[in-house]
Amino acid sequence: MTPAKNERPENREAAAASGEAMREFLRAGAVFILLFAMVVGFSVAQPAFININNLMSILQAVSVVAILGAGVTVTLSVGGFDLSIGAVAASSVMAASYFMIVWGLGAFSTVILVLLLGALIGFANAFLIVRLKVPDLLATLSMMFLLTGLQLIPTAGRSISPGLILPDGSTATGKYDPLFLLIGRSSLFGVVPLPVVVMAVVAVVLFVLTERTRIGRLLFATGGNELATRLAGGRTDRLKTLAYVISGTLAALGGIVVAARVGRGDVSSGSSLLMDSVAAALIGFAVLGLRRPNVFGTIVGAVFVGVLLNGLTMLNAPYYAQDFVKGAVLVGALALTYGVARGRS
Repeated sequence: MTPAKNERPENREAAAASGEAMREFLRAGAVFILLFAMVVGFSVAQPAFININNLMSILQAVSVVAILGAGVTVTLSVGGFDLSIGAVAASSVMAASYFMIVWGLGAFSTVILVLLLGALIGFANAFLIVRLKVPDLLATLSMMFLLTGLQLIPTAGRSISPGLILPDGSTATGKYDPLFLLIGRSSLFGVVPLPVVVMAVVAVVLFVLTERTRIGRLLFATGGNELATRLAGGRTDRLKTLAYVISGTLAALGGIVVAARVGRGDVSSGSSLLMDSVAAALIGFAVLGLRRPNVFGTIVGAVFVGVLLNGLTMLNAPYYAQDFVKGAVLVGALALTYGVARGRS
């Protein structure tokens, strides 16, 4: 008789259980395994990579992407998608600069007005989607184009900085409030940049909201089966509106951080924020093998992308190859997560 025929049932069960445990480990930890491998590899190739200042720099660089990605995650939870977040952030940068440089407002008034602007844009998206029944991708894409053009009109396409020449020929006399600049340039205890603290606060608040409250359960229920949620008493229209208002507000918050960091209303400030924040939100699906939008996964996804780009930059990788490498690594992480899950089923 062959050894396979002599194999005891309990041994086969133990081998199957061991294989299942390994698949579960790979499914849940694929992103973390790749992240750890990148950190080790970059640290060996360039010891300065693991320096605490560089690590804080990475977190500061991804803070805005993580904040915007968290907003995308909330819209994904209700079965929607917000393509306007990059444009909202860029418009918020321009609006914050305009309020201070042209209108002469202070930090507190500027922050409140910009956050209200973001919430209003989110509400407008929700109105198009919920009331007028415009598909979410079309509604938010239209809003993106609208905002991209609208933000250029008040200054005739110029970036905003002290001494700006306005379209009517006058000169703006305002300046950035030093208190506002602290949002993007100060550090907690001289170590942790304030944008990283803002990112952490947003992450904790949204994690609790989406994972530990009834509203969060209803948000996911709406995305999973809107009709069933409505029949069960959930007010799906209000839940969708809430999701897009949160997304718009967080995009405006990200714009505030950018404006406070650069101290200038740059017309190209939000050009890359959309794709990076969407990538972070989608990578979040693979974190812990949840295969659904989740705020923790989005933050991990943002850090994942930040570590990769920082490491490639420190290794002097050509800029034109960085997107290819980033895409290849992301495809690998997602393929490993979903491929293992498929093999399990």
